[in-house]
Amino acid sequence: MTKEQTWSQRFESALHPAIARFNASINFDIELIEYDLTGSQAHAQMLAHTGIISKEEGEQLIAGLDQVRQEYRQGKFQPGVDAEDVHFAVERRLTEIVGDVGKKLHTARSRNDQVGTDTRLYLRDQIQQIKSQLREFQDILLNIAEKNVETLIPGYTHLQRAQPLSLAHHLLAYFQMAQRDWERLSDVSRRVNISPLGCGALAGTTFPIDRHYTAKLLKFDNIYANSLDGVSDRDFAIEFLCAASLIMVHLSRLAEEVILWSSEEFRFVTLKDSCATGSSIMPQKKNPDVPELVRGKTGRVFGHLQAMLVIMKGLPLAYNKDLQEDKEGLFDSVNTVKACLQAMTILLEEGLEFRTQRLGEAVTEDFSNATDVADYLAARGVPFREAYNLVGKVVKTSIATGKLLKDLTLDEWQQLHPAFAADIYQAISPNQVVAARNSYGGTGFAQVHQALIAARAQVTQQRQ
Repeated sequence: MTKEQTWSQRFESALHPAIARFNASINFDIELIEYDLTGSQAHAQMLAHTGIISKEEGEQLIAGLDQVRQEYRQGKFQPGVDAEDVHFAVERRLTEIVGDVGKKLHTARSRNDQVGTDTRLYLRDQIQQIKSQLREFQDILLNIAEKNVETLIPGYTHLQRAQPLSLAHHLLAYFQMAQRDWERLSDVSRRVNISPLGCGALAGTTFPIDRHYTAKLLKFDNIYANSLDGVSDRDFAIEFLCAASLIMVHLSRLAEEVILWSSEEFRFVTLKDSCATGSSIMPQKKNPDVPELVRGKTGRVFGHLQAMLVIMKGLPLAYNKDLQEDKEGLFDSVNTVKACLQAMTILLEEGLEFRTQRLGEAVTEDFSNATDVADYLAARGVPFREAYNLVGKVVKTSIATGKLLKDLTLDEWQQLHPAFAADIYQAISPNQVVAARNSYGGTGFAQVHQALIAARAQVTQQRQ
């Protein structure tokens, strides 16, 4: 901020240089410049449409803003701290280009409704980009799942072996999480896409503006019905940060599984060189940096959500300078989510390979078929709780003797209960254990095939 520069004749001197730097937001809100130019052009068009300025003045403003846009894209317009924020920077450069008519651009508009408009235009655009990325992520999950319907993987509860699953069924769980993320963003977008332009500083304006006209030009669905609410609302940003946090939760859960699966203890996947790094001292290491970074970056987005809630919780109506702090966290969350979605999509598509032989061995090494023994007896008239207790004793005895259930002889089975017959071995084979869980939404192969068909259809329909 130059020594000569003051807000108005109300001020006798300029800001202290250190306070000017502290007050400035140009270093980060330059992110909004394209949206500020678009919003300003709509505002200029409305001013001419309503006769607040002449048609010729409106055309001059729009052309001048086009020139600012081109200069920015060509790297010729790079405002510094002296511009304070992107809105003042644009207006100042516009006035240099078109002369005094540039000073008319801010008629019937406040920085408060201007920044609110810009932020909504930005976030609306970013939401669409993230939704497209979620679709790419889902496509890769479906591609892998379709190839692995009958590939088995141990299923866990409490990180203990529970029941075997179709690998496709496991991956489809993440597809469903991403589907909720996509739908959640669609819902958030409805509340993002409401125009505050024309709310002024807080009370509206005395000029005969047409708020619906600018909303239509900017493709907003509606306008704020209350000017106080319009300039002070950041619910839409908080909702987005909530949705972004849940996207990161889901990515982080998958990242954690990949980290476990790639360990020597699990050996369920092999990390390819394109998505893994080595150790600076241990030459044998191949580290899962991509999922580890995704897991770590999740906390950044959570932190931005918490910061935004804290900013808003004590603000009286209407606009307060605290709201300048909404942008850095919002921008960083958008960039973090986009980067993590891209990285995880690449990792799934190109960076890991499921070790199907190892997975097949894993589902035969435990007692995850114990429930099926109890179900076998229950299907033959034995009360389930009685069957449950009996199988628990069998597992205890088998562990003590170093056997698995498949290793028991038919005589041993029948000594436990006369209902056992030779078909017990087929009933507890891993493939049959999975295939038999054919309830809707279950891991049975027939159900998984239907789930894949439904998922493809859903994605296709929502793309149209």
